[in-house]
Amino acid sequence: MNFKLTQIPTRMLKPRQHGITMVMDKGLSIEETKNFLSVAHPHIDIIKLGFGTSFVTPNLREKIEVYQSYDLPVYFGGTLFEAFLIRNQFEDYISVCKEYGIAHMEVSDGSITIPHAEKCGYIEKLTKYGMVLSEVGSKDAEHIIPPYKWIELMRAELNAGATYVIAEAREAGNVGIYRGSGEVREGLVQEILTQIPAEKILWEAPQKAQQLYFIELIGCNVNLGNIAPTEVIAMEAMRVGLRGDTFHLFLNKETSR
Repeated sequence: MNFKLTQIPTRMLKPRQHGITMVMDKGLSIEETKNFLSVAHPHIDIIKLGFGTSFVTPNLREKIEVYQSYDLPVYFGGTLFEAFLIRNQFEDYISVCKEYGIAHMEVSDGSITIPHAEKCGYIEKLTKYGMVLSEVGSKDAEHIIPPYKWIELMRAELNAGATYVIAEAREAGNVGIYRGSGEVREGLVQEILTQIPAEKILWEAPQKAQQLYFIELIGCNVNLGNIAPTEVIAMEAMRVGLRGDTFHLFLNKETSR
């Protein structure tokens, strides 16, 4: 940090096991990537190349190498995994990950239906090639999953070998753990947390109000994902109480006037 302030909450140090920030890259150019990382890289833990953008991104290998030069793991969005799977190209997906030096993989079923035992089988298979993040929740706003089912699915996917389970929200933050308005389904979130350890859940939280909710609920070391590149610094300031929304959150009561 650039100067000393007391009463700043302690952030986990990199490489972090929790308190991670996952950034979604939806199509940055090579130069934009370099500029973004020159400022934000200390506060990023993992990069997701959103949905299927990696298929159409020019100079993909060069971009991945830029991220890896900062020791930042990169993974392809779960939609790309599903695109390979529905075309019966699971082995090709593994080959592509190897070809590009990708050692983190997302297993999701937000766009297609996969029997859950089969999904857990893919998670187990992919753990042989690297770290697996599995996503729970549908991209269909009409498909409401009850809390007990979220818990059941998350527990099974962690048991299958996923390092983190991702709570689905899409890049807009308006499905899954959120209502269409972006409001958090608080009862759902709090029930999940009675059974699944917070440090094993990566909450997709693209909107500021959503990030604030989880920082207030879990603390500065909550796992947050789908963060826009332009919001990384602002969110890190919010994590440690240096944004108006969290200004008083970590202050002692006698000094919080």
